[in-house]
Amino acid sequence: MAEQTKIYEGPIAASPRGIGFMPIGEDEHGNKLEDLIIPAEAMKGAFPGDIVKVEATGFIEDQRTHKKRAAGRVVEIVTRSRETFVGTLIPDETPGAPHGQVLLRPDWKKMYVPFIVRGDSLPLGQKVVLRFRAWPEGEPLPWGVVEEIIGPAGQHETEMRALALGQGFHADFPPGVISEAKQLEEQGKSMLAAEAEASIASGRRKDFRKTTTFTIDPYDAKDFDDALSVKFLDDGTIEVGVHIADVSFFVRPGTAIDNEARNRATSVYLVDRTIPMLPHVLSTNLASLNPHEDRLSVSAVFVLDKDANILSKWFGETAIYSDHRFTYEDAQDVLDTNNGPMLNELVALRDLSKKIRAKRVAKGAIEFDTAEVKVKLDDAGKPIEVVLKERKETNMLIEDFMLLANEAVAEMLFEETRKANIQPGSIYRTHDLPNPDKIVDLAQFLKVMGYDLPTQNGHVKGTDINKLMKQVEGTPEEYLIKTTALRSMAKATYTTKNIGHFGLAFEYYTHFTSPIRRYPDLLVHRMLKHFRNGEPFTKEQFFELDQLAIHSSEREVGAAQAERDSVKLKLVEFMADKVDQEFDAVISGVSDRGIYVELKETHAEGMVRIRDLGNDYFIHDEKRYRIVGERTKVQFALGDPIRVKLIAARVLERELDFALATPLTP
Repeated sequence: MAEQTKIYEGPIAASPRGIGFMPIGEDEHGNKLEDLIIPAEAMKGAFPGDIVKVEATGFIEDQRTHKKRAAGRVVEIVTRSRETFVGTLIPDETPGAPHGQVLLRPDWKKMYVPFIVRGDSLPLGQKVVLRFRAWPEGEPLPWGVVEEIIGPAGQHETEMRALALGQGFHADFPPGVISEAKQLEEQGKSMLAAEAEASIASGRRKDFRKTTTFTIDPYDAKDFDDALSVKFLDDGTIEVGVHIADVSFFVRPGTAIDNEARNRATSVYLVDRTIPMLPHVLSTNLASLNPHEDRLSVSAVFVLDKDANILSKWFGETAIYSDHRFTYEDAQDVLDTNNGPMLNELVALRDLSKKIRAKRVAKGAIEFDTAEVKVKLDDAGKPIEVVLKERKETNMLIEDFMLLANEAVAEMLFEETRKANIQPGSIYRTHDLPNPDKIVDLAQFLKVMGYDLPTQNGHVKGTDINKLMKQVEGTPEEYLIKTTALRSMAKATYTTKNIGHFGLAFEYYTHFTSPIRRYPDLLVHRMLKHFRNGEPFTKEQFFELDQLAIHSSEREVGAAQAERDSVKLKLVEFMADKVDQEFDAVISGVSDRGIYVELKETHAEGMVRIRDLGNDYFIHDEKRYRIVGERTKVQFALGDPIRVKLIAARVLERELDFALATPLTP
């Protein structure tokens, strides 16, 4: 009997030339197998990220490495990764193309072919949303129709909207949401006041309105998810309340607002705007913990001793009154000058947070404190300054108490669902152990850089990573090593299967503290109310949690990509008038195509292509992360400082091209 052909199913990747790659797992010894290579003619119209079935077909020669590779062909496209594409309409100038044919050049760089666009009066030069229709077998290109015109390519407003729409995020809310939001504008304040009075009178909601409470947020924040309260108790202990906006009071299952929030799953923070998960009447008004107004909240309240040991904890619904709205800078100024509003409370929180953090780090929580780039724009959207966000003591203070609350709520929900025998019982925020292969690669990279990271069979301890972070502090290679180490970690995701959080060294962890901007937090609030007050959370809702966790993780990835792309776009635009200028940089990557560089001041990234390195043949030494000139023996290695000259800034492609500031001599 003939051996049955092996069929693999999973997501497919693709090169710019349309060659596919399919991961096929491990062999019987646990070693990762090389991806199947799928020639362009065997892709069957699959897009990057599509879930496909691939049949193994034997071996072919890899044109790049000239080695024999296991090959395959796509036999079925199970699900498409996306049905809409954002891009620019351009004339089809391919020889032999029908007269007047129009193409869509996709913004999505992973898409390896343009689309034929069908329709009348197509506006060339405009950015549009295209709906994919088909890729007929034997045809060189897929086709689609214009679903929405965004605006002229290159304009600030067009490009910002395009970045969001490219990830499936619309700024406008549907009519049902607008209608419900209008009702909340008219009735929301009276609903809030009535709920506070009735729930406090019945004992369902605790009254914290006379307890000192404040928010600490970025200076430009519009929505306030969280507030802290502080009460000094007679026995020398301190009661700290972590109060989170009670979005679930206003957003009920089955409403248009809830359905839209589920679909969005997250707010999106582009360089110049926020696309909120909830309409503004909630995100910046009724649900937001604005100063000097009664607000509804869901809280985690802790009694701590002076060493930050938790003596007791309570979870439930509350009403609060925020006495003060601090920016991070304001609160830091109070601590630095030892003078200002709520000094005693801020000092107590700072001291406790340091001890909370120290305990977390001692357990193996990893401290990745990398600089974050912020691009400042003028009123027209033009970038005028690039700054690195500074993480102040007050940033870490808030982070420490939010982590404390998230961990405690996750543990409480785990216990409650276990007692109730509900599976799946909750949504967790998990962070898996790093992939052993990536840790081996990281250790090799660090060895080349002159550092040692203890590993065992591809496993690493969080405490050892922290020692490395301390070692590199203040060195020229600090940012590069921290970024590379961070990239070697697994991605945190939402799931109903608790595996703990490696990066934070938590056995239980969830997201509870940002329900205005994250849908999983809203679900966690509903579950907390269910277990505390017996409020409805149906079996059907519990069964839905798994799919909602997957969807929320996917939407989070899309939002993060849009946010990164918006920063990158404005960084490239900021550099556009600096062509021919020289910059200090560090080599951040090495490939057979050239070297990637990152500028020291702005962290803008670009590439020096092989052809711009000098008159030599360069060999890529993968194991030592370098390229070496065959004749000159000049080498360029990862982490090396380098002086470069900007030779091109391609804004719409979000790419910078560099050359050596001083060309290599023949």
